Amino acid sequence: MSPHLGQPFRGPHYQPGPPPAAPPQPPPTGFPFPVTPASATPAPPSPAAAPQAGVTAPTPVRRTGRVLATGIALSVLAGGLAGAVTGGAFDSPAAVAPVELPQASAPSGSGSSISSAAAAVLPGVVSVRAGRATGSGFAIDRQGHVVTNAHVVEGASNVSLVLSNGRSLDADIIGVDSNNDLAVLQVSGDTSDLRALTLGRSSELRVGDPVLAVGSPLGLEGTVTAGIVSAVNRQARFGESGTRQTAIQTDAAINPGNSGGPLVNAAGQVVGVNTAIATLGTSSRSGNIGIGFAIPVDRMTAIVKGLID
Repeated sequence: MSPHLGQPFRGPHYQPGPPPAAPPQPPPTGFPFPVTPASATPAPPSPAAAPQAGVTAPTPVRRTGRVLATGIALSVLAGGLAGAVTGGAFDSPAAVAPVELPQASAPSGSGSSISSAAAAVLPGVVSVRAGRATGSGFAIDRQGHVVTNAHVVEGASNVSLVLSNGRSLDADIIGVDSNNDLAVLQVSGDTSDLRALTLGRSSELRVGDPVLAVGSPLGLEGTVTAGIVSAVNRQARFGESGTRQTAIQTDAAINPGNSGGPLVNAAGQVVGVNTAIATLGTSSRSGNIGIGFAIPVDRMTAIVKGLID
């Protein structure tokens, strides 16, 4: 079976090269110059610290016992007054300024747009149950067409969908493209609770764009994880043929059960179909390590049109 989220894709093994050499440091101005080791004899005092030539150092003044005692008494008195003044200032509660910790309101930028995108997308995402396999899918039109991965419904005769409100619907498989790991389902019955998602353009994605992965990882329906576009046009092998295909790489957490769910941008538009993850171990139960792959929506749209027609 081809690698996928149920049997995670194992990414290429990278061999790190030698660490880059430190760049040469430019010599200081006026190089070369004598360098004094740390263990060398200390330098003589600077001219400012030594007596100037032609200036006689002042003769120390001898203090008598009475003068010395008077100075001590004045110092004690001044110290007592200073202590009384400062002590009174700190002892008075009215003189202590209240502590203020200002708190800013939530920004109107990426945070609010991501939550809005999640709220708009969830009603169009379903949990797919096909025999013993589970995955995710999403509605693409008002006629009840749902897109998922081919490996999610592979070999299944009965497929059911669980909507975001908990309602369950039956669905039929009307088209499968195993080489591209895509399948189209047709919902049977009332589709009023299923909202069709807006399809974006994967060609407009840029590295660093925020994205959301929505689906049912490990059976946890309606899970939303956030990340960025790590790379575009990344070569990865998935699908029955195992040929290299271009994919969107993302660090949004996707795990087994996310297969077939949408990858959406901050505007809530579908830009990809979550399909595979890279793992470090040999176990198919390995979880997300921050390297996931999604089929670009531009390619998905062309394939799905052919499957429906």
